Amino acid sequence: QVQLVESGGGLVQAGGSLSVSCAASGRTFSSYAMGWFRQAPGKDREFVAGVSRSGRYRGVADSVKGRFTISRDNANNTVYLQMNSLKPEDTAVYYCAARNTVSMAYVATALNDYAYWGQGTQVTVSS
Repeated sequence: QVQLVESGGGLVQAGGSLSVSCAASGRTFSSYAMGWFRQAPGKDREFVAGVSRSGRYRGVADSVKGRFTISRDNANNTVYLQMNSLKPEDTAVYYCAARNTVSMAYVATALNDYAYWGQGTQVTVSS
């Protein structure tokens, strides 16, 4: 089992940048594919970005392609989401998620793919 704690959210102006982090507990972080999701008020939780166990394979949603980058540091049990050129529509609570997998290349993109979730961190982009 893994526990996830997000940090780094906040308020930023449109066009700005922000990085959020997710620290995972346990000694088997590299056994998990990791992902970021977000949920805006009144909307469903949606996939933002995912990364494979090794960090070599990544996927991002079309809505953030070219602006957001996911990365991970297995030595420090942390996954990151770098967000650039932020827009007001990026405003949401951002959640970190983990899925235990044997595949080194697997990138999980569906909500139901993930078994473990953090509590979320608020990102607000002002216009």
